[in-house]
Amino acid sequence: MDILPEGLVDSAIEWANGLGYLGLAILTFTEAALQPIPPDPLVWSMILEANNGFVVATVVLIATISSVLGALAGYGIGMYGGGWFLEKFVSESTIVRLNVLVERYGSAGIFIAAVSPIPYKALAWIAGAGRMDLRLFVAAGIVGRGLRFGIPGVLLGIYGESMKSSMTGVEGAITFSIVSILGLIIVIPASRWWKDLLVEEE
Repeated sequence: MDILPEGLVDSAIEWANGLGYLGLAILTFTEAALQPIPPDPLVWSMILEANNGFVVATVVLIATISSVLGALAGYGIGMYGGGWFLEKFVSESTIVRLNVLVERYGSAGIFIAAVSPIPYKALAWIAGAGRMDLRLFVAAGIVGRGLRFGIPGVLLGIYGESMKSSMTGVEGAITFSIVSILGLIIVIPASRWWKDLLVEEE
């Protein structure tokens, strides 16, 4: 993923948050089709501000549906102009890895991209350019994006207040350390696997 200026991300999130559900839908739709700003911080913020489970479910549902619709737009972009978009906005090494992901895993590759930080929009472009089965593409996107937004939604909805209160003092330092270690345990193998896709293709 490209490293974005923090100010740009914050401004986009603030703008979208000011529009409520509409802003959430716009951000998640466009992120899955074109732009690089992740919607996750906005989803987390709206869930933490939610008053009840219905609002949490609404946020997750809107984010999931909008993201899948955006991916469908990305599929259309790939179908009619995928080569140009990929050459302009995606590095050659990433294109190779994404092609391997689609060729080797098919709809499971779409699921992996939908639930992870792998560039989902670029994979949608490749899927469109390769005329991947649209039903499998949509199904994998719904499950993947549903899990990506739904799991944090459940955890933040249940434990959000206690998580916020535990991030201060000594307890906060311990919590941060544990989360960081768990993050490394997950991220390091995932990063190695992502890099190995390029090595295996060569």
